[in-house]
Amino acid sequence: MKKRELGKSGLSVSALGLGCMSMTGNYYGPAADKKEMIKLIRSAVDLGINLFDTAETYGPFINEKLVGEALKPLRDKVVIATKFGFDLDPDTGERRKGLNSRPEHIRTVAEASLKRLKTDVIDLFYQHRVDPDVPIEDVAGTVKDLIQEGKVKYFGLSEPGVRTLRRAHIVQPVTAVQSEYSLWHRDPEIEILPTLEELGIGFIPFSPLGAGFLTGKIDKTTTFDSSDFRANVTRFAPDALKSNMPLVDMVRDVAIRKKATPAQIALAWLLARKPWIVPIPGTTKINRLEENIGAITIELTSSDLLEINNAASAIPLKGKRLPEAALKMTGL
Repeated sequence: MKKRELGKSGLSVSALGLGCMSMTGNYYGPAADKKEMIKLIRSAVDLGINLFDTAETYGPFINEKLVGEALKPLRDKVVIATKFGFDLDPDTGERRKGLNSRPEHIRTVAEASLKRLKTDVIDLFYQHRVDPDVPIEDVAGTVKDLIQEGKVKYFGLSEPGVRTLRRAHIVQPVTAVQSEYSLWHRDPEIEILPTLEELGIGFIPFSPLGAGFLTGKIDKTTTFDSSDFRANVTRFAPDALKSNMPLVDMVRDVAIRKKATPAQIALAWLLARKPWIVPIPGTTKINRLEENIGAITIELTSSDLLEINNAASAIPLKGKRLPEAALKMTGL
């Protein structure tokens, strides 16, 4: 497995990570079998993946427990990323008042996550969403203290704006930013990517396959169960799917020429954007894990990339990438 350094931080990780969110349900349908997910996570390590992404709110709590149990025997071989920032009831996991990045709450979350992850240090600790009620300097300062105490190694931000990112970086260098980025959603190219390059910060795209859209497994007739968050996303509504399908058709055409799958082309495109970009596709199936890893070996030429970029830019996408409530939560 090829390695990539996250900006100028010195943190080296596998070129692809593994997003573990979907393994415990509540997003793409029911939870997968726990034993099978432990097996999948350990298989990922065997295949060269060393970056695993989770969060206290996934489950909630049970995703961290799954990741902790799966990786405890392999702890010295992996980088575990988790997140703080939502106001969850510590007993039930129920979301109370939305966001909470008060310093004392960050510390409480850190201690709880350490226990659930069965580790003595969190490798990468993200603020899950920017809290408008807490100065980002206070957030960065708290994580800086946790780093000095040996409880955290690196600081990250998820879906920050550029001004927030710069302010945080002054107090505690930001190692990585995690935001949605793919051929399905290219907004980070406008401000985030240039800023990350300037500051020497790594980028971790979540949903790099467009919540499954770019795999080619979804067509204009696809419907989603009520337990699947995509049932409430306007970009996956029937009329939007029909309008957006040319993007998949374009990726599929490139894949045929390259003797690859659409998912592999979508990931290879991301990997070719910058050497400090590390996508974290999620899956609950070993064959999909192996397929995704295959993207690392695909070489897209400059003419391939120009063709993909021009074609994607010419396709107007219909619908929003997230439900309205989630968009408000991200500040977008």
